[in-house]
Amino acid sequence: MKGFPKSVITKLALIACLTLLFVTVPVFAGAMQTGGERWITEWEVKWADSTDLAAVPGSVTASEGWSPNPSGMALPKRPGTSSTLWIRTKLPALNWDIPSMLIPKIYGQNIAIFIGTTPIYESNRDYIYDNNKVLTPLQKNDSDKILYIGVQSAKDRIGLRHGIELGNYPELLDNYVKRDLIDIILGCAFVFIALVMLICSVFLKKEQNASWISLSLVIASAGVLVITYSPFLYTFYKDYGKLYTRLWDVALFVLLPSLTYFIERIFGSGYRSVIKKLLYFQIGYSAFCLLFMLANIVLNDKLFGIHYFLSVRVLGIVMIVQAVLLVSNSIIHAVKGNRSAEILTVGFAVFGLTVIGEMVWFYLKDGNYDLFLWKWGAAVFIISLMLILGRNYTINHEQIVKYSRELEMFNNELQRSEKMAIISELAASVAHEVRNPLQVTRGFLQVLTKKYRNQDKLYMTMALEELDRAAGIITDFLTFAKPQFERISVLNVKEELGHVEGVIVPLANLQGAQIDMRVPDHLQVKGNSSKFKQAFINMVKNSIEALNGDGQINVWAYEMDERVVIHIQDNGEGMSKEELARLGEPYFSNKTKGTGLGLMVTFRIVEAMGGSLEFKSEKGVGTEAVVSFPSAAV
Repeated sequence: MKGFPKSVITKLALIACLTLLFVTVPVFAGAMQTGGERWITEWEVKWADSTDLAAVPGSVTASEGWSPNPSGMALPKRPGTSSTLWIRTKLPALNWDIPSMLIPKIYGQNIAIFIGTTPIYESNRDYIYDNNKVLTPLQKNDSDKILYIGVQSAKDRIGLRHGIELGNYPELLDNYVKRDLIDIILGCAFVFIALVMLICSVFLKKEQNASWISLSLVIASAGVLVITYSPFLYTFYKDYGKLYTRLWDVALFVLLPSLTYFIERIFGSGYRSVIKKLLYFQIGYSAFCLLFMLANIVLNDKLFGIHYFLSVRVLGIVMIVQAVLLVSNSIIHAVKGNRSAEILTVGFAVFGLTVIGEMVWFYLKDGNYDLFLWKWGAAVFIISLMLILGRNYTINHEQIVKYSRELEMFNNELQRSEKMAIISELAASVAHEVRNPLQVTRGFLQVLTKKYRNQDKLYMTMALEELDRAAGIITDFLTFAKPQFERISVLNVKEELGHVEGVIVPLANLQGAQIDMRVPDHLQVKGNSSKFKQAFINMVKNSIEALNGDGQINVWAYEMDERVVIHIQDNGEGMSKEELARLGEPYFSNKTKGTGLGLMVTFRIVEAMGGSLEFKSEKGVGTEAVVSFPSAAV
């Protein structure tokens, strides 16, 4: 698998969209269902300057100053410096067995709820987190009484959303617990995956650990962001609210440089090392913000204003710059055909579109909207990062396998070259010394043959034939050792193979073989005519001997990519993979009296002409030799 096809990228985008669809439909359906029997969707609001919510002030219970909540369920606008918002509504008849009230969304740091002037609920926070949900039981005798809700917040966002749900306590409790539980499940899943990856990193090599651990940090920090953003913890474990807000900051400080480092490891430093420079800046800025956060903790939040400016305002600009640079970098690589960049672009697009869409909707609703789709967009983005890492590991594995195969091939070729070099030296040093006494012996035997008759003469003739055979072997040795050609010329392949056919046809007819030769007229190569013929006579002769009787030998040639390719194919007994791998080795032959020198000489002749020789064979089917030479055609 060298890369993901474009269809995979399309499928990834489709899966991301379907995931968001299947997630958002149940969420919206859950938000619209009542879970009880009645909703209060109309109330009045009044602003006050008091900071104490322990009791309902008389100015609040007075009938003056109240106004209907503007724009239905939209959040009211804060007038001037007023710090407290009071909400008033009349309870209907409470006819349930255990009547209760669920406020699924109310914004404020401090909240107090009264039935008339009797307090029934109070929540105070010493940290800035304003997203609340409230469940409190009521009494049946509270029917038709006035409900007062006091809210204080340092943020502009303050008030009720979705209204107040009334119903039976068990049903509302189920809704109260489950409403934000999906955030915890998703965030914990991210953290769990990151922990497993960090444990597995122990078994990885050093060069793999960098990208693996950086992705683990990205996933872990994203999980912490999802968990600490959810109202679930602040509702059920609100005493640790400061810890949650600080974990949010730490996760953000870790996420940004980890993501940039992961992208830099996958795609490089970018144009003029802009990605690497951004990484250095983010590491320095995150470290500075962490130190400033520690100083703010030591000073008991006295530096909170500056810390908020650094970790929200400035960091928001850094995040925008980072997103622009990373997306631009991935798009550039995607245009160049990088599959990993295409996956990253799709993941970033899904994440970015969800964030942009929610922000647009947030502003259209004048802040009367909670962002929740971003976490699912982040899930798709993280999945895309995991796909990229897995794909890179797959490619690296394939490269290792490829390099191993090439190394094995080069090693075999080196061993073969060493064997050939040793044999060449031995052949060159021994052949001349052996040929001289053979020639002398043959001369004396020829003289003696004239003096003998009948049976003795037959013996002398056999001796001469064996000497000639030994001389032929020595000639092969010399050809193998020194395949240099005395005279190089441009050879017409059809003419040269025609001479080979003329020489070899009598042997083929004797064995019952048929030779079919189809060679165009225009094919030309450079080489020595006699050596060229010797090589092809050896190969055709081997094919004839492999037939063991009747059979067919096909010879054809053509020109392709400025090379002349010649095929010699027979339907003989064929060879196994083990035999095929040993072709051309010294003294390897399938013949009873073969020395293996003929094919060795053939390999050397083809090599000396700048060509290549490859054999294909299957046991019981036949063998095909494919010879390729540089074309000499003008």
